[in-house]
Amino acid sequence: MENYSPTSKSAIGLDANVAAALGYIIGVLGLVNFLIEKDNKFVKFHGIQSVLYSVGIGVAFTVVWIVLLVLAVILAMVSDVLGVLMWILNVLFFLAFFVAMFGGLIYSAYKAYQGQMFKLPIVGNFAEKIVK
Repeated sequence: MENYSPTSKSAIGLDANVAAALGYIIGVLGLVNFLIEKDNKFVKFHGIQSVLYSVGIGVAFTVVWIVLLVLAVILAMVSDVLGVLMWILNVLFFLAFFVAMFGGLIYSAYKAYQGQMFKLPIVGNFAEKIVK
C-alpha cells in the first residue's frame, strides 16, 4: 500500500505532516516514525531522512573536527600565531556545523509540515530507496 499522503494519519495518531515535521525537531521521533509506520510512506520517508541527516552530519563533523584539532595542536607547537589561527578556524567550523545541522533540520521540518516530499542532498536519495 503506497501512501505518500501528508494529510492522512500516522501510526502515532498525529496528522502525517505534523508527525513528519516533529521527526526532524525531536530526533528520536524520526526513528520511531520510521520503525513503527507501516502505511504512510510520507511519514516513514521523513522519519528515516531525519535520522540519516542527523547521523551523517554528526559523523562528518566529528571526523573533520578531530582532524582540525590535531592540526591545531601540531601548528601550535610550530607557531603561536598558527595555533591561534587554527583555534579560530575550529570555532568557525563549529558554528558552521551548528547552522548546517539545525538549519537543515528546521528547514526540513517546515517543508514536511507543508506536506512536501522534500529531499535533502545525498541522504534524501538514500531515504527514498530505503522506504520503497
